[in-house]
Amino acid sequence: MPVEKGVIYVIYLYMITGILVLISFLFSREKTIKAIKSAFLKMKKIFPAIAVMMVFVSILLFLIPEKMIIQYLGTNGRFSGVILASLVGSITLIPGFIAYPLCAILLKKGVTYMVLSAFTTTLMMVGIVTFPVEKAYFGTKVTIVRNGISFMIAICVAVATGIVFGELF
Repeated sequence: MPVEKGVIYVIYLYMITGILVLISFLFSREKTIKAIKSAFLKMKKIFPAIAVMMVFVSILLFLIPEKMIIQYLGTNGRFSGVILASLVGSITLIPGFIAYPLCAILLKKGVTYMVLSAFTTTLMMVGIVTFPVEKAYFGTKVTIVRNGISFMIAICVAVATGIVFGELF
């Protein structure tokens, strides 16, 4: 069974990280141990939320038929797929380390790069769920303007992605 490029890149990333931790350990054993303990405690603290999110996404992908995903997000309706993905991305609050593997799964199911680009860009840039917090810090007008501009930029990024990957022209 051939190994995918992504797996090889992750292995290289782990190797580089291990080497850098070793170098850090050689320079300052105390600081490195303190940093590793701190990272472990932070990971332990956020792991339950990550696990719940991963289970939720897995169940959702299992329950939604593949044909339905392809119908609404696949190559048949490019622009409707972009709009739907943009709206879902704007509303949901999923961390990037879950969103990107989710996009890899959707890509394998036939969802276009343009749609995935719309989803991930709005996911990171537009915040409907975080609107109340943002409004408290920046005010209603700034929050609405920022989210509106971010949504338009996300659509432009999706269109540019579609052009680059030959999904539009």
